[in-house]
Amino acid sequence: MNELTIGYALTGSFCTLESMIKQIQMLKDNGAKIIPIVSSSVASTDTRFGTAEHFKQKIVEICGVEPLDTIEKTEPIGPKSLLDALIIAPCTGNTLAKIANGITDTSVTMAAKAHLRNKRPLILAIATNDGLSGNAKNIGQLLVMKNVYFVPFGQDDCVKKSASLISQSTLIPDTLEYALKGEQIQPILYSW
Repeated sequence: MNELTIGYALTGSFCTLESMIKQIQMLKDNGAKIIPIVSSSVASTDTRFGTAEHFKQKIVEICGVEPLDTIEKTEPIGPKSLLDALIIAPCTGNTLAKIANGITDTSVTMAAKAHLRNKRPLILAIATNDGLSGNAKNIGQLLVMKNVYFVPFGQDDCVKKSASLISQSTLIPDTLEYALKGEQIQPILYSW
């Protein structure tokens, strides 16, 4: 990880933010330079899982810089070739759908668009309650998209939330390692 500059974007799957922030720390501990990015919901929403300020403070403590939180701040990622890889973790169904359909209206989707123009890896760690329903087609579109890689995912509660999918956050570093070689880590379907 030494000498790698990794963009790490967080979107509003609030119940997974703590586990995803642990992965930022792990990447940092392994020598990567992290450029943090947050969606407007992560930047401004307080939930039962923590306040926006709490998450922002943790990110700043780990990365040493404020997270990028606007379209204007993330747009230079492309023209300046700032990142070796971009990780979106957690990647909500909303963000997933926007990336799959070319919609660029948030800091995170702009970061993805800007980064992909450089033909470098975009790693998605999905966390969506409709992965096996409304977002299944978007996952399918992105599975065949060049330079897009998925952290292995599976159903987190097939009884109470039968369409819900979540990535195994501990596999983010391994997925990144494969993606940097142009390979999708396998198996992509994770069994809890």
